[in-house]
Amino acid sequence: MKRFFSRRTTIFSIIFAMLILCSFTYFTFCNKTTPVPSVPIVINLEPKHEVIGKSVEQRPIEAFTYGNGKTHILFVGGMHGGYEWNSVLLAYQFIDYLSTYPDFIKKNMTVTVIPSANPDGVYKIVGKEGRFAITDISSDISKDPGRVNVNGVDLNRNFDCNWQPKATWKNNPVSAGLEVFSEPETQTIRDFILKDNPVSVIFWHSMSGSVYASECNNGILPETLNIMNVYAKASGYNAIKTFDSYAITGDSEGWLASINIPAITVELKTHETVEWEQNLAGIKALLDYYNSTSTPQ
Repeated sequence: MKRFFSRRTTIFSIIFAMLILCSFTYFTFCNKTTPVPSVPIVINLEPKHEVIGKSVEQRPIEAFTYGNGKTHILFVGGMHGGYEWNSVLLAYQFIDYLSTYPDFIKKNMTVTVIPSANPDGVYKIVGKEGRFAITDISSDISKDPGRVNVNGVDLNRNFDCNWQPKATWKNNPVSAGLEVFSEPETQTIRDFILKDNPVSVIFWHSMSGSVYASECNNGILPETLNIMNVYAKASGYNAIKTFDSYAITGDSEGWLASINIPAITVELKTHETVEWEQNLAGIKALLDYYNSTSTPQ
């Protein structure tokens, strides 16, 4: 009988010990709220690359967009193609800079760069599509033919501000197209601007070492004067309100003024230099200006 009770006591002791162990295990390891794993926030630092149109010879007109803020600023190079090929190289250098330093774009901003608005004109002189280097430029040929598109139209005379079929360049007649926006290149620029509605547009040209304001029939927009002065002061270029060397009709900047979008023309000093540091200073000052005048998001 004693052996029976001893055995039963032992069994109870074992069961009791197992219950204690299970309870300890449960409260120690099982009765805890499983933490929800944190999901890392991935920020896409790559630019949005689009082919926004085609030239007469079906070469792509590309746009590279950085950021997604409400304040959208557009930079355009190569309106006059191979005649002003350095403005295209400047645009590509800016693209490289933005890809390397994405934090350069503030959270409330979007920056788009169209590096080559007249790719056929560039091809006439460079013999390459897309990106090229200074070493691809021959010094033995005239760059004048690269100014116009394949149809022989000066694209910066084909926009809707006092357009006329015969326009002027250096007091010489040039074709402005059969009608306003007759060329696929100017249609591409127009459609992109009307779709994205940038707060301002900066066109890179050459060669006078100056920043010009834009105007059409209602004069210069006050904001245009502001950004002209901001860019000129930071870059060291001259600030000039009105281009009066000869009459210009149908220019892109004037068209923008007519639809109340501020635009400036930045003219490099020569047809062969990029002047990167000067223009980077101007760009930075311009973005700082819009960052200070925009509503933070």
